[in-house]
Amino acid sequence: MLIAEGFFIFSIQPIAMFQNIIDHFQTLEHRPLERMIFLVGGLLIFWVIEGAIPFLPMHYKKNKTQHAAVNFGFTVIHLIIHTFLAILIVKLSDWCSNNRFGLLQWLNLKTGATIFVSFLVLDFFGGWLVHITEHKVKFLWRFHVVHHADNNVDVTTGLRHHPIESLLRGLFFFMGIIASGAPMYAVMIFQTLLVISTAFTHANIVLPTWADKILGYILVTPAMHKVHHHWKQPFTDSNYGAVLSIWDRTLGTLLHLDRNEIHYGLDRYYDNTQDENFSMLMTKPFGKME
Repeated sequence: MLIAEGFFIFSIQPIAMFQNIIDHFQTLEHRPLERMIFLVGGLLIFWVIEGAIPFLPMHYKKNKTQHAAVNFGFTVIHLIIHTFLAILIVKLSDWCSNNRFGLLQWLNLKTGATIFVSFLVLDFFGGWLVHITEHKVKFLWRFHVVHHADNNVDVTTGLRHHPIESLLRGLFFFMGIIASGAPMYAVMIFQTLLVISTAFTHANIVLPTWADKILGYILVTPAMHKVHHHWKQPFTDSNYGAVLSIWDRTLGTLLHLDRNEIHYGLDRYYDNTQDENFSMLMTKPFGKME
């Protein structure tokens, strides 16, 4: 009898722990400080690791801190915009749940499957689809090119987005929520892992070849994403994934390039010596671009 009771208690502990995790993420949107800790913590961890296992040698205009300051200027604006967009994200997710709209609402899946399907749909819309759209639509590329203009891709490059691009990414994320009908806890789990992945894939770190290969079957790795930041096509127009690599693999947009051949920046549009000119980067997309 005691053995049976012990087994019952042991078996319900993981269930209770899983439910606690779900409850935690369900209300994470209302704790912006905690979300900021995820962001800043991820940046700091990879910032330190970059010095130990660099992917490529960096050639900053002045120094790493000055380079980071420019990118953080864009990051702050990006975070302010998404703070306001977060209000709409909550309302959209709640609307889908209340009106039983979206793939997950129609399938009526269990919690684990809901998280899995939500992740797939949100990563497709908010990662791969918005990214390839920015590359294929000339007007949108004008703004996304600010991200590609960075001649020294490191962890701070991850949130270097022009404000117009930040709005666009928010719109595609809305599309993902509407299409999936993802509940709020699934949305927040994805967004938290997206923040960590963005820092990871842009960080100037190199993984052992075997680790990069194994991880790359499922996740976007630093080596994979650095190909996307190579200055010339067709490599610039490849490897669009955010967290999962399956979209590039299945949709034919995955390319490989030896890291010794990778060169960051742009072969046109901007003078590469101006990649840390904040005011120019903010205003140039509205003017003439060659």
